[in-house]
Amino acid sequence: MTTKITFVGAGSVVFTQGLLADLFAYPELDGVHVALHDIDPERLATALAAARRIAEVRGVKPVLTAHADRREALTGADFVVDIVQIGMAAATRIDFEVPERYGLHQTIGDTLGIGGIFRALRTFPFLKALGADIADVCPDAWLLNYTNPMAMNVQYLSEATGLTRVVGLCHSVYWTVHGLAELVGVPFDEVTYVAAGVNHQAWVLRFEHAGADLYPRLRELAESDGQLRRRVRFDMLRRLGYYPTETSEHSAEYVPWYLKHDTEIERLRLPIGDYLGIVAENEAEYERTRKAIAAGEPLPVEGTGEYAPQIVHSLVTGTPRTVYGNVVNRGLIENLPSGGVVEVPCLADGTGIRPTRIGALPPQLAALNRTYLSVNDLVVRAAVEDDPHHIRHAAMIDPATAAALPVERIFELCDDLVRAHGDRLQPALRAVLGR
Repeated sequence: MTTKITFVGAGSVVFTQGLLADLFAYPELDGVHVALHDIDPERLATALAAARRIAEVRGVKPVLTAHADRREALTGADFVVDIVQIGMAAATRIDFEVPERYGLHQTIGDTLGIGGIFRALRTFPFLKALGADIADVCPDAWLLNYTNPMAMNVQYLSEATGLTRVVGLCHSVYWTVHGLAELVGVPFDEVTYVAAGVNHQAWVLRFEHAGADLYPRLRELAESDGQLRRRVRFDMLRRLGYYPTETSEHSAEYVPWYLKHDTEIERLRLPIGDYLGIVAENEAEYERTRKAIAAGEPLPVEGTGEYAPQIVHSLVTGTPRTVYGNVVNRGLIENLPSGGVVEVPCLADGTGIRPTRIGALPPQLAALNRTYLSVNDLVVRAAVEDDPHHIRHAAMIDPATAAALPVERIFELCDDLVRAHGDRLQPALRAVLGR
């Protein structure tokens, strides 16, 4: 029987292209059915045309279909790849511009912080509807989520939809270790590593080559290289003893120490509002792809090393491999809350996806992760319990928001963001609470 993979949010054309380039590189997957869904007709047509070009270059003959109707795209799917962005660039600009008026700085704003909170809240209604459709028309499918905020979304899917075959996927662990290997001069494929924690704030717990610990070399670099000391991640390594698995721009937002202070922003060269530039570049890249297709010009067909194609290949062919996944914590990390979403190594093979039990994190790392998960839980509670107060509670607990604003201003900011996002939020969460 033909394997069917449905891309929801396929109009994220550049990311879709990379995933398909990886997927179509596996000879065993020649002939798979790729169903593309998006609510934007132009982007959907562009994604389909790009998929055809990539298949032609790879020399494979998949079944490619495009669907404006989500349920039609999902029917009979074995895998669902979620890459949506609710509200697109306009909503992202709100997430940055409104807090900036309060003096609250953000760099990426898609995972934690006030931007992550409201990105989650406008994504949850979509996830609930998607979960209902999957339960109805493809109940055995694996949902592979790329949509941020990763941990909040996976926790919400678990609690609000009842789906159990859900794994959140992110490339941060892979590229972090890849970069570290390059930094210490060791080939990546010779490195042994283990990372665990929460998405975008996991930690490299083991980093070895030929049985030798590479951390002493990293710590030496952190002390001796003045330019490395001007990166948030190396600052955290020096103070916490372990290296975090997401960029300095991301990592600065999940703690209270950096973005509040102009001196730290300068010392660590933090690019305020950086994600707005990334959004603009993504839009420009989409336009270049659309024009290239219209003109009959070739498209780049480059692999990404992303986990979703690897998972599909492993589950279909039985080939075992380790990937990093975001899954509900059921004893996987014993000093983090049960029910929160953690990022751990997972074995993918013909029997499914099985996360690895890590045990306990070092206490200083677990303490930071617990704060992160507390914010996540309050945001999920707001949606599951229809309680707008929990939005404010989440913002009060969030490290960067609490460091920057007194509590009355936090409430005012939440009210302004509720007004700005309007009907993207579920009805009960649109309440303006005042002080």
